[in-house]
Formats: sequence, C-alpha cells, structure tokens
Amino acid sequence: MLTPDHVTAGDIAHESDVSHTAAIRLTPAELDAYLARIGLGHPRAADLPTLIALHHAHVTSFTWEAIDAFMGWPISPRPHDAFAKMVEGRRGGWCYEMNGLFGAALAGLGYRVTRLCGGVRRADMGDMAIGNHLTLRVDLDQPYLAEVGLGDAILAPLPMRVGNVVQHGRAFSISQADAGWLRFHNHPHGAAPSFDFLPDYKDEATLEAVHDVLTRDAGSPFVRNLVLQRHAPGRTEGIFNHKRRIVTVAGVEERPIADAREFARLLRDVFLIEVADTDAIWERVVEIERDWLAA
Repeated sequence: MLTPDHVTAGDIAHESDVSHTAAIRLTPAELDAYLARIGLGHPRAADLPTLIALHHAHVTSFTWEAIDAFMGWPISPRPHDAFAKMVEGRRGGWCYEMNGLFGAALAGLGYRVTRLCGGVRRADMGDMAIGNHLTLRVDLDQPYLAEVGLGDAILAPLPMRVGNVVQHGRAFSISQADAGWLRFHNHPHGAAPSFDFLPDYKDEATLEAVHDVLTRDAGSPFVRNLVLQRHAPGRTEGIFNHKRRIVTVAGVEERPIADAREFARLLRDVFLIEVADTDAIWERVVEIERDWLAA
C-alpha cells in the first residue's frame, strides 16, 4: 500500500484551531468491541502509522450498505447507534454510519477529529449536494482526510491538500474546486466520482437534515436503489439492485443475480453481513425492477 507521503504538493490554507469532537466518541468498552471487530489490538499511540492501520482495517472489515434506507427500516446517523448496528449487529453502514463510527473510535483513542459536512457530486449537483456526505479531518503533524464512507475509495488517509495518490493500482486525487472547496476524486471506476468538502466546515444540523431526506424521500437514490459495496483482496465487490458488480484494476464486470437464494448467499459469504429478512429485500429489488420495466 502507498502511504499518504506519496501525495504530491499543493498545500492549501486551513485553520489550525480545530475543535476536538469530544462529545462524539466511543466508550472504553465500545472501543474494545470495535477493535475486536476490525481485528486490531489496542494501539499504543494516536499517531499516523496507527491511523493508517485503523483506516485500512475499518474499510476492509465493514461493508458499505444502505439496506435500511432501501427498505424503509429505522436508521440513525448517531455514532453510538452505528456501533450497535455495525459492531454488535454485524451489519455495515453508509457514509453517516461508516465515517461516524470511525470518527467516534478515533476520538476515543485520543485523535483530534473533526466531522466535516461534505457533498457527493457537488461538481454537477451544486450546493444542493451539501450535507449528503459526512467525511473526517484528523489533525496530526498536518490535517489528514480520513474517508471510510465512500464505499470503494481510499484504503489509507490522505494529507488534506491538493495532490495525487495511487493506492493498490487505483488513482485518486484532491483538487481545488470553487469558493474554497476541495474536491476528492475517486478512481475512474468508482461508484461516486467525487465529493467536495471544506477543511473547517462543520454543520451537524445540515448533515442530520439531509440524512433524513435521503432515508425518507421517495426520490432518494438510496430509497429507489439497493446499493452495497465492500473492499476485498484485489477487488471491490458491489451490488446494485439485481446486479453484482466486481471492480479490479483491469476494469468492471457485472453479473446478474439469479434469485433470492444467490442474493442471500452473497450477503452472507461475500459482503459478510447478517440480515434477517433477505427474502423481503430481494422481493423489493424485483418489484422495483418490474416497475422500471413497466414505466
């Protein structure tokens, strides 16, 4: 793996006085359970090598999934609720949960963490995208972008500055956008091409309001589509409605999911999540596909 030192120049200005999100952190007991879930022991220091190890372990241990939004099941953006679902319940989560849980774990381990209010696809959606993504800033020798909530993106944190990086054969970058915003660019086969963020923009009210819209509004892409993603050795696995999507450095392969039995097997053996009513999920996938064909 290439470390954040491989990101090239182009430092941007940022505020050095960043508040520590002390109110959003895992308890010692939760930390023990979280570390066991991702297969790591308790770290000795809150430093960069440990952050890199934690980041990699988190994104390779949890599945990105928005099943709750798709099914209309209860879902919460609060980190302690994400802990109960993802650690105790052996589920995955989407950006609010993935980055929320990771940020709470980092804060509990002594890192200075700031929850940033970002926007996926702000490049084409404009400011209406703001709040549809939670990302993290971690302050060490310099600010780092810790991003475990995009589903198929970086495995290690990046310095929060303009530059390029290659990780496991995939190219990522941070560029300057408009009005002081920075733009993270996913690899060319990424499901979400980019998200924008400001290094010091914290807005919990907007994050919670947009989370509510994305889980309840009939036009939400996560209400209308089933989406799962998981990092696996040499590839990223995905489910997009009735298709399995496998991404490697060579390209993208899509395969139709035959039936409810294959779907349940994929959730169990490939995405490694425990969901009780897989038949109901598959029935909704089939129903939505039927509605699209009839439209």
